[in-house]
Amino acid sequence: MELTDFDCVVVGGGHAGASAALAAVESGCANVLIVEKAPHNWVGGNGYFTAGAFRTVHGGLPDLLSIVRNVTPEQAQKIDIEPYSFDNFFGDIMHLGDNKPDAVLVEAVVRNSRDAVEWLARAVDVPFILSFHRQAYEVGGRQKFWGGVALSVEDGGKGLIRADMEALKKAGVNIWFETPAVRLLDECGEVTGVVVHKDGREVWLKAPSIILACGGYEASVELRMKHLGAGWERARVRGTPFNTGDGIGMAQAVGAKLVGDWLGCHSTCWDANVCADAGDRKLSNQYTKSGYPLGIMVNVDGERFVDEGEDFRNYTYAKCGRAILSQPEGFAFQVWDANMTPFLRKEEYGDGVVEKIIASSIEELADKLAEHGLRDRAKFLRTVSEYNSAVSRRRLENPSLRWDPAVKDGLSTQSSTKSLTVPKSNWAVPIDTALFLAVKVACGITFTFGGLAIDPDTAGVLSEVGQPIPGLFCTGELVGNLYYSNYPGACGLTAGTVFGRKAGLGAAKRAGK
Repeated sequence: MELTDFDCVVVGGGHAGASAALAAVESGCANVLIVEKAPHNWVGGNGYFTAGAFRTVHGGLPDLLSIVRNVTPEQAQKIDIEPYSFDNFFGDIMHLGDNKPDAVLVEAVVRNSRDAVEWLARAVDVPFILSFHRQAYEVGGRQKFWGGVALSVEDGGKGLIRADMEALKKAGVNIWFETPAVRLLDECGEVTGVVVHKDGREVWLKAPSIILACGGYEASVELRMKHLGAGWERARVRGTPFNTGDGIGMAQAVGAKLVGDWLGCHSTCWDANVCADAGDRKLSNQYTKSGYPLGIMVNVDGERFVDEGEDFRNYTYAKCGRAILSQPEGFAFQVWDANMTPFLRKEEYGDGVVEKIIASSIEELADKLAEHGLRDRAKFLRTVSEYNSAVSRRRLENPSLRWDPAVKDGLSTQSSTKSLTVPKSNWAVPIDTALFLAVKVACGITFTFGGLAIDPDTAGVLSEVGQPIPGLFCTGELVGNLYYSNYPGACGLTAGTVFGRKAGLGAAKRAGK
């Protein structure tokens, strides 16, 4: 056993952990350490694998221009970004979570979101950009943003983690890689340190505060099956393979309260042909397949099973991932015709990124899909035919409607003469023009929703009786009670920053700084 003293120790080196460490230094801590289970070549946790998007309250384009780096004055004249208010942001989380999230916790994220991204831009030098490539369509010569998100990071999660690591280096924060935390030191109900394994030996790290930022349990097949249920062993891990519930177990051992949606997780449509156990460090988020609102999705029996146009992709992708997993064989096909393929993002659907199934007729496409697992060719053809008929009848009754991917345009499959059992509520256009394209998709799991109870003001971990556990803080994907059932895209990095800053400030106060 070896004893080492620090002002603060952060467990987990992703974006949330980096935010906590930097905030601790900024608040006066002189000796801050991050311990990271992963080796250096897996630096960044799940943050590395994200698109780098941040959901935040803002006042529209003029408000965001002050922190982004990719907009010239000339470009700004052709950009439409609606303000995104506190009520918008708060309402999106609560609505998608069926009003089950802790409203006070949600309020803390939303109210501090704009200040958090400002801090990242100024203090951490995060290279923010407007997300033209993911959150805007060009309509009538103007870039129209949609879905409540406009802000991203240059080079996505990779760019974010580079900025974090550079800021940590400048701040003098060391990171010990390949150093898993195994248990918390607890003296009379107060956390006084953490035990880690380093270089084959046990090391006791003493500190007034420990900040847990080591993610959920999505990379553990055993815990997924235990909490999420049967079938989740088939999910593809989108990010780091090192998030296996360690922080939850350590905190529970010192009396932490577990809260939140233990049946829920952040999932998405994911390439079915990639590794199931970990994300890819090169293509990372490019394996996301989010173009389903532009077409349809069918299962192996040739049947549609979700409303692809229920809402903007930001608000539906998490539950669509789960829906794919629940289908026979746990995969599905996304299908488009030639009219929609130009609108698919090349970073997700480009040559060399995904296996494309291309055909000159819908019948030929059915034959090719059969080679990739489609079990009922005839049903698939009937599904497409019925879909096209429903789309046409809706248009006949509503000739003034026009397709517009930047708004919920009302082009659906429902009319007075024909309505599908599984509707498509917006962006429904016929699939009738060659060439036809399909890709095979599965469920990719990003992080789990169940986690630790924290004080919304301090990010301090709460005990089973609701009292703060002195010396223990939490941020990132370990925080429970923030999301239920579904998830508005781009909240995770924002929440990790907000609670990371609170945890870092709390740690500095305990260190007497």
